[in-house]
Amino acid sequence: MQAEHRADEPRGPRLDAVALVRAATRLAATGAVPWLHGEAARRMAERLPLVKLQPQRVLDWSGPLGGSEELLRQAYPQARQQWVQVDGLPPVAPRPVGAARWWPWRRAAREAVAAADAEPGAAQLLWSNMLLQACDDPAPLLGQWQRVLATGGFLMFSTLGPGSLPELRDLYREQGWGEPMVPFIDMHDLGDLLVRAGFADPVMDQEQLTLTWPDPQALISELRGLGANLSPRRHAGLRTPRWRQRLLAALAERAVDGRPRLSFELVYGHAFKVAPRAAVTAEARVSLEDMRTQLRHGKLPPT
Repeated sequence: MQAEHRADEPRGPRLDAVALVRAATRLAATGAVPWLHGEAARRMAERLPLVKLQPQRVLDWSGPLGGSEELLRQAYPQARQQWVQVDGLPPVAPRPVGAARWWPWRRAAREAVAAADAEPGAAQLLWSNMLLQACDDPAPLLGQWQRVLATGGFLMFSTLGPGSLPELRDLYREQGWGEPMVPFIDMHDLGDLLVRAGFADPVMDQEQLTLTWPDPQALISELRGLGANLSPRRHAGLRTPRWRQRLLAALAERAVDGRPRLSFELVYGHAFKVAPRAAVTAEARVSLEDMRTQLRHGKLPPT
């Protein structure tokens, strides 16, 4: 069975925040977008024509490893793009003193804004590619996304699902090596969290990708380019060269036609922000601000 995290179950931290900062800083310093991130962005962009809304302001909440700038420019050449400068930790998590940021290696050509300074209700599209899996608790982040979206705007995001890397999980379990990665969040739980955050009409989708490599060393090198093991239940301390050789040998034994392989589950989410609905009772009370909002969008409670 694959390990997965249920959004409503009691638990400790899902990921190690200090390890996340270190991994994010290392990846940003390479100046390269991981291949899998770029592929997820391309596949998500193929879904954009299904939405008729043509946003005038796009907020890319992916960080510099999102690989989405050119895709968004091609989809919406008329739109003003903003790139959210995301810390090595998402803004909902504590940031260790002295931790580096994700964007030291490049400034995007588009306008940039810090996550905490994103203007409420300003973006018609909030796009986030392969960031959510690095968030310990997605609920506060989804609430922040809902706040910065304009009424009538839409959210699109991608993340890794719990069907990712079952081959590695099985290998580690057989060898007694602890957890090889954090448990990723199931798409149905994410759909529930979207509703709780105030989004409407959430649609969740997933697809499975299987990648192969010419040898185990190439596989390990690409995995390192995707991130790091952020599980608090991973092996404590450094691994030895002897352990690394055992890992390479085990991967070679499981190769198909001489090529080791790993599977990744890509999860996509899509939802809208709608005008707030006033509660209807025998005596309906609507605040002046809510009434103004509903008048602008042609929605008033029945009388």
